Amino acid sequence: MQVIGLKAFKDNYIWVIQEGEQLAIVDPGQAEPVLDFLRNNQLSPSVILLTHEHNDHIGGLAQMLEHYPNCQVIGPSEVSGLVDKVVKDGDSFDLFGYQVEVFKTAGHTKEHISYLVDDKLFCGDALFSAGCGRVFTGDFQAQFEALQVFNSLGDQILVYAGHEYTLTNLAFAMEIEPDNREIADVYKRVNQQREDGLASLPSTIGLEKKINLFMRAKSVEEFTKLRKKRDQF
Repeated sequence: MQVIGLKAFKDNYIWVIQEGEQLAIVDPGQAEPVLDFLRNNQLSPSVILLTHEHNDHIGGLAQMLEHYPNCQVIGPSEVSGLVDKVVKDGDSFDLFGYQVEVFKTAGHTKEHISYLVDDKLFCGDALFSAGCGRVFTGDFQAQFEALQVFNSLGDQILVYAGHEYTLTNLAFAMEIEPDNREIADVYKRVNQQREDGLASLPSTIGLEKKINLFMRAKSVEEFTKLRKKRDQF
């Protein structure tokens, strides 16, 4: 299984899951980058996976379906009017011979979900490298619980988040923990990647357990304090 990242907007990623000639698209916030990729490679998708309801993750769906009307769309209940199949926490389904596990990872939105397939985590805006999404619901407990879901996963799991926010998240982490050499070293590495025009993703759960202050928070109170500081950073 191969995963290809397509850039969208300023800092979004649309992920393409490819197994031979079979393709699934994760969070097509913009149709044009996906359609260009498909045309250039003479490929057609059969599945679209949605993590949550925000327009920068679903905005290209209608245009995608105009070109590929037979695509099956899968997503959480908050986008139930857009999907063929609603999935929830604890569900699993087959994707090109691989089992996909579904986790509720709310907080950013009320019914945000993440997908785990073949040691690859597609987590939308619930988890970023060295960060997590803003808690637009105000339900910090839900977002804290989502982070515990990620903490429970194996260190080898690859993290395919929805945005390229890594440098800013690491800069925030260095402000909070200025003596943390590991965070500083990762910042230098990611900064060089970005200067070279490369993505910082995927990360791994093992790395996030070390550099992601939000995943390391021991209580919802500690997490809430950190998240509010990050909102003002």
